[in-house]
Amino acid sequence: MSRRPNPPPTRSERAQIGRRRFLRSAATFAAASLLPIARGFAEAGPSPPMRAAAARRWVLGEFTPSTLGVDAQLAEMDFFIRAAAPFRGQRIHVVSETIPTHVYEQRFLARAFHEITGIRVQHDLLHEGELVERIQQQTRNGRNLYDAYVNDTDFVGTHTRSDAVVPLSDWMAGDGAPVTLPTLDLDDFIGLPFATGPDGKLYQLPDQQFANLYWFRYDWFQREDLKRAFQDRYGYPLGVPVNWQAYEDIADFFTNRVRELGGRRVYGHMDYGKVDPSLGWRFTDAWLAMAGVGDPGLPNGVPVDEWGIRARGCHPVGSAVARGGATNSPAAVYALRKYLDWLQEYAPPEARGMDFSDAGPVPARGDIAQQVFWYTAFTPAMIKPGAAVMGPDGSAKWRVAPSPHGVYWEDGMKLGYQDCGAWTLFASTPLARRRAAWLYAQFCTCKTVSLKKTLVGLTPIRQSDLASEAMTEAAPRLGGLVEFYRSPARMAWTPTGLNVPDYPKLAQLWWTRIGKAVRGEQSPQQVLDELARAQDKTLARITAAGTLARCEPRLNEREDPKDWLARPGAPKPQRAESSERGRTVDYETLLSAWRAGRVGPV
Repeated sequence: MSRRPNPPPTRSERAQIGRRRFLRSAATFAAASLLPIARGFAEAGPSPPMRAAAARRWVLGEFTPSTLGVDAQLAEMDFFIRAAAPFRGQRIHVVSETIPTHVYEQRFLARAFHEITGIRVQHDLLHEGELVERIQQQTRNGRNLYDAYVNDTDFVGTHTRSDAVVPLSDWMAGDGAPVTLPTLDLDDFIGLPFATGPDGKLYQLPDQQFANLYWFRYDWFQREDLKRAFQDRYGYPLGVPVNWQAYEDIADFFTNRVRELGGRRVYGHMDYGKVDPSLGWRFTDAWLAMAGVGDPGLPNGVPVDEWGIRARGCHPVGSAVARGGATNSPAAVYALRKYLDWLQEYAPPEARGMDFSDAGPVPARGDIAQQVFWYTAFTPAMIKPGAAVMGPDGSAKWRVAPSPHGVYWEDGMKLGYQDCGAWTLFASTPLARRRAAWLYAQFCTCKTVSLKKTLVGLTPIRQSDLASEAMTEAAPRLGGLVEFYRSPARMAWTPTGLNVPDYPKLAQLWWTRIGKAVRGEQSPQQVLDELARAQDKTLARITAAGTLARCEPRLNEREDPKDWLARPGAPKPQRAESSERGRTVDYETLLSAWRAGRVGPV
């Protein structure tokens, strides 16, 4: 009887195999590395009483609740006290974006770390654009601006192609072994696939995660009068939209049919349209994937990803349809056109002048019925006491659910974006400073502090925290966020992936060109044709510069776009939209699907 050969492992499977091998070797190496250091600790006697007392004060006070018992928390703190001994009195400099999670780290964890270890931390908070510029500066000139960065794993394709960043897998098995927390428990982190390279190595340590999900007013969707009116007009139930047609119908219903609730003007859509860098994120953060631009494959489409970039192996080969990419494909034009139409027709007029930071908290005002693309980093704004979208008993009037998808979307594709800010170490950082910074990075992510940090910033990173009783108790006021993160659905929400070889250079191409469409200066097709050309030129320049250590772009020769559109997969030929009927699902049915281990009911 003939037997078919086993198929080669997928990229994700290779990463998992590589990580398991690393963990085995790292454990052996670390045990050997730590033996003389542990002897040194034993000879040095117990931890300084002042630092042990500080650790106990923080554990019994601020660092509750935790998934660890007090003794286990104090054991983790004892490791930090002892491992930090060579660096006491030193000051380290780290940087992250300005979101509530990092504000908490700056105000509380940096102070706690200093009191417990004796290492001072200057934790700077910068807007993403400035943070990216600092990373570029340190990469270009090798000058140590910061000892560690919390930057998005959107950079994984950049970091894995450069020798500027220290692979954490190598670090924890080598120079970083003496200062690596024995209870770090990498397998507990839910975002490791996003920070893993094609070589199976881990390049960044997740510090916070948040997704962009569908947000809606659950209380309005449950009103019998609104349900009857929607059913009568559109012919199907008011519920969580599965596809973009249903989202558009609901937007039209609330904006143009309902118009007022409780004497207040209401809108069926919210977004932002200010021409600044965050307009680019609005699109590179999976909007094209939600429309169905790329190919199936998680965490990113293979061979065409959600930026419309085709790769052959690890080498990007083109963005334009003429090179096998999909950045200017019919699906991408459809995605941009829907964004423009909905912003113009269904959102509050002021939305067109807002950026990412302005728009995120707007649904908390109480006049928005739904938002197709809402970042859960803004959840703290939703649950403030007295917010219009919170009930008097502290329960949420709103819910989050999977975002609806466009007509080009297929099963097996990613369904949205998940930001994963992660600690990154640069080779240009002197060894002693890198070790001290690595201790702080682990302090900010260890089990002693991670649950409390999650409850403050609502950006979970650990499976154990998500499974905790504290998260179960918090769930009613978080509108389905806990249920989403406990479900397999979260795996379909992923950051930018490995096809993007230089995130800073390519990301900056998007916002100025999308801005031309927002201002009505060019049609969606013209804008995306220009973007695809610019992206391909940049890919070629990256290769010509010779700055990448591996997996450089190798552009395909241009062909007739019709030839590529006739082939299976992305880029996809134009599909009819008019025949699509809106589809919705009851929210409770969706929750049941999550509990059963499915991404969604349909």
